[in-house]
Amino acid sequence: MRKLVPHIRIENCKEAIKYYQSIFGGEIKNTQLADGIEMFKGQEGKYIHAELHINEQCIIYFADTLDQQFTIGNNILFGPDLDSEEEIKRVYHSLSENGEIQMELQDTFWGAKHAIVKDKNGIAWELNYTKE
Repeated sequence: MRKLVPHIRIENCKEAIKYYQSIFGGEIKNTQLADGIEMFKGQEGKYIHAELHINEQCIIYFADTLDQQFTIGNNILFGPDLDSEEEIKRVYHSLSENGEIQMELQDTFWGAKHAIVKDKNGIAWELNYTKE
């Protein structure tokens, strides 16, 4: 595993990330709107991804809730950035055993293998392996 990145799903992401920037400082980077992406049709103007780079060691990922029903406590996912395709497959299968697959392991439009799994303890993991 390269690093573990917290992912926060929140309503009004654009406003929220500015709020956290005002508190923690840093720079907002790598924002991606849902606009023009077929799988996010109807979510135009919302962030599907944004990053708050507080420093080199501390980055928080954010995204709008995109009409998903989140409650306080289940809107935070842990996002391990994994080292290899073998590692993401192993972790995906291990976490999904007695857990719940929320997004199947798949290739993405951003050049990664990606999945979301809630483990047997109710912890949500947003797994990612960026292909080289």
